[in-house]
Amino acid sequence: MKDCTLAFIGGGNMARSLIGGLVNNGFAAQSIHVADTSTESLEQLSARYPVQTFTDNAAAIANADVVILAVKPQQLQQVCRELAPHWQQQKLLISIAAGIRLDDITRWIGHSEAAVVRAMPNTPSLVRAGATALCANAHVSHAQHELAESILRAVGLALWVKHEQQMDAVTALSGSGPAYFFLVMEAMQTAGMDLGLPEETARLLALETAFGAAKMALESDESACVLRQRVTSPGGTTERALDVFENEDLRGSFKKALSAAAARAAELADQLGQDYD
Repeated sequence: MKDCTLAFIGGGNMARSLIGGLVNNGFAAQSIHVADTSTESLEQLSARYPVQTFTDNAAAIANADVVILAVKPQQLQQVCRELAPHWQQQKLLISIAAGIRLDDITRWIGHSEAAVVRAMPNTPSLVRAGATALCANAHVSHAQHELAESILRAVGLALWVKHEQQMDAVTALSGSGPAYFFLVMEAMQTAGMDLGLPEETARLLALETAFGAAKMALESDESACVLRQRVTSPGGTTERALDVFENEDLRGSFKKALSAAAARAAELADQLGQDYD
């Protein structure tokens, strides 16, 4: 990867996070091109990392081996159409725009055999603790698979799904997932305050408990089910609380919530994939 040139179209938060992770992992900032319509955003980025900045997308991708589309989903069609006359077959295109399908990107870029990877990072990528799922079209080589994965690993976990249809489930689980955990933290903090704890005490206890539980699960070979059982003593306080969750059908609520999110992801993909002309 260190011998290639990367071009980011869009210099927003996710692009900055990826650039920071790549540079921290030893990738040469001088080999990163960033194009954005905001000169202020480019100035802020170049002040932090010695990347090459552009206001012209075509100029940014001219000598790039990998082009990373880091724009809003609503902007992706226009950006791809603008790049199409300048696209070269050997380039790898990675889209981190949520909801845009591989076939739509390929059609807009104007090259039926373009190598395209679709990635779904989540917001914890901003603190290098992200979870990203990737899928590729049939024209992505083995080396390009490895290259795409190494780029997204700069901000956390990166793994592949075999079928693009699974990306809707990914969106529902890890893409939207941080919000679910924020809601749980919020609810735990509020409940702690209702039980008499000061706000800051309840907040810190809820956040550190969430962090600690996730760290234990990540570092353990045991399933979340086994870890839960180990901290649940028969007849104890934890069992009493979990009984309430089970009686309120917490599992069913999560299933309904994720199903609704996945369905909405599919709807948005249909809408965003429509040609505007």
